[in-house]
Amino acid sequence: MKKTLLFTTALVMAAGLSFAAGKKDTASETVIAKAIEEAKSLTKEQIIERAQAEAAAEKARGSVFKTYGTSSRISDAGKAFSAKYGIEVESTNVKDNEVYTKLDAEISGNIDGADVALVQNGAVLKIQMMDTGYMVNYLPAGADKFIDAEDANPLVQQYINKLFIFNTKGSKAPAITNVWQLCEPEMKGSVFFKSPETEKVNENFLIMLTSKQWSDKLAAAYKNLYGKDIQLGSYKNAGYKWIAEFLANCTFGDSDTKLAEEISNDEAEGKLGLFVFSKLRSKTVKKGNLEVEAYYADSKNTKVEPFAGFMYPLYVMISKSTTMPYTSMLFVDFLISSEGFKPWGKSIGAYSSNNTVGVNEGDKNLSYWKERLVMEDPDYINSAYADVFEFISKCLSK
Repeated sequence: MKKTLLFTTALVMAAGLSFAAGKKDTASETVIAKAIEEAKSLTKEQIIERAQAEAAAEKARGSVFKTYGTSSRISDAGKAFSAKYGIEVESTNVKDNEVYTKLDAEISGNIDGADVALVQNGAVLKIQMMDTGYMVNYLPAGADKFIDAEDANPLVQQYINKLFIFNTKGSKAPAITNVWQLCEPEMKGSVFFKSPETEKVNENFLIMLTSKQWSDKLAAAYKNLYGKDIQLGSYKNAGYKWIAEFLANCTFGDSDTKLAEEISNDEAEGKLGLFVFSKLRSKTVKKGNLEVEAYYADSKNTKVEPFAGFMYPLYVMISKSTTMPYTSMLFVDFLISSEGFKPWGKSIGAYSSNNTVGVNEGDKNLSYWKERLVMEDPDYINSAYADVFEFISKCLSK
């Protein structure tokens, strides 16, 4: 079996996908492509008119505009869109490890499903949805003025960050300034992380560390901490070595919210986690007991070497099987606006790709985090997946 096929099969199976890509529906794609092309010469008001007309026609036939999101706040965005444009929206929150399976089944089976989806895991998005033509990218006219080119295709609606955050209680607070400190024997059992077997963005983060960019940075960070060159032994590079030693020290959880709660407890002296920053908004998390490693490093006039966590995008895409192309385009336009981002922007830990949208008090802007966090590169993840997936699985089985 060729390695490329082996990789693709492994990735699809790991993501819980059916691998039933099937043939492209040329006619359906032509309708969407034609609408997107026509929209280039239309005013915003004309797009709104066409969206409202097609939504009314579809409602008369018993169908409404549908959206899926791996974030529950897609529902609030849908309600705001309905209030603004008078178009009924049915929003469904779908787990990140289920959304592609659901979309694949609906689109390949020509089932009435989502018109627009807000999804994560760009590597699977590319293979399962974009390469098959199942989902279509749309960048609204003029959006290039406030959306960076690197976020335009596939269109990033927002970024989410997962940060190293530690409990400040007692005398054993793990206030690290170098990620190799997390691999030291005394940290065993005190590092909390959602298992990469169930959280694919966590797996993607680990895969990124095996790239030349990040493995070189990890090797340099090792030398800066210990004053000597890293000895790799059987490991391919410093990224593989760090992954193995980090995972060996981890206690795995099944929920970022539960991790944040546990680490913030008064009794959690010496504990540290890598989890979603936005969980600090939860009323069940004792924020006063927690410190973000990046902020601690800032107070020492340094940075966590070579990263303080990672960041991943949420992409907004249009289903090729939509019967409401103009409504879909209008909804995409809405989601990347400051108004459409409000359901997420009301708390820390979510960052609009629209560079005119600010962040909340107590947070830093997107450029700050991009300098300090590992960013997801779907192309690298796709190229390295087979090898690193197998390596991570072996590490977790020990």
